[in-house]
Amino acid sequence: MPHSKSFNKIGLSGKPGSKAAQESIDSLISIIRALGLEIFMPHSDTISFPTATSNDKVTQIPFEELGAKCDLVIVVGGDGSMLKTARDLIDSQVPLLGINRGHLGFLTDIRPTEVETRVPPILEGKYSLENRFLLHAEVFRNDILIGSSSAVNDIVLYPGEIARMIQFELYMDRQFVYSQRSDGLIVSTPTGSTAYSLSGGGPILDPQTDTIVLVPMCPHTLTSRPIAVNKHKVIDIVISETNPHNPKLSCDGQVIIDLAPGDRIRIKQYPIQMRLVHPLDYDYFEVLRTKLGWGQKL
Repeated sequence: MPHSKSFNKIGLSGKPGSKAAQESIDSLISIIRALGLEIFMPHSDTISFPTATSNDKVTQIPFEELGAKCDLVIVVGGDGSMLKTARDLIDSQVPLLGINRGHLGFLTDIRPTEVETRVPPILEGKYSLENRFLLHAEVFRNDILIGSSSAVNDIVLYPGEIARMIQFELYMDRQFVYSQRSDGLIVSTPTGSTAYSLSGGGPILDPQTDTIVLVPMCPHTLTSRPIAVNKHKVIDIVISETNPHNPKLSCDGQVIIDLAPGDRIRIKQYPIQMRLVHPLDYDYFEVLRTKLGWGQKL
């Protein structure tokens, strides 16, 4: 949705240890200073980006305060950097803009060569704003909460060991769906449908669909296929008491929770949505064509 509100307090966060990210951050600081806007960077970036954080025009604050202090946070890195920042700042509802210094960059729209032409119009209020929903996982052992995390892309149940299957039961809104022996289960948002879920045979979902997709990983049955359900469903996964080993739960491939036989995993929509800032000419299907190498018009 197009917006016209300009930004005044800009947070910058980059991929740690990346020289490429340092170059983009230096460019961004010059652009933001020229527009007379305030710049904030987290203390944790002092070692990774010493030239940027030593600039007297940059105010250093704790990372967790970026969302409250800023009305826009620019993330310089790849999708992994954006995933972590989005999870960590989600409760502040601060809009996020991505500069791609990674590989595919599904969530980081702007290429490094475009920073000087694309960023100033956005800061001046020429941009579109898109909401994306997240998932939240809670793990219970003997009815006691032992771990939790949100996820932008996906929540994945996996063996934790090579060539070991998991036995589990799946429920939706407390109704039994199936029991399964497989290498695990991918529970994905539309945002994550172009990530691990896609590699596992799941469909690509339009980011604005209110859908969660569940993709079995190498199930020991020919009839087990991905299932798409409404995002308001409450999903429960129960690890079999007789499961011979301890599987794991991954949230965006970055937060890992150790599981045990008998554990119950509850997955549901997170109550707060991620807010992504795009250039006005952002086209999701153009992104797919570019990143996935689809054919062009004949």
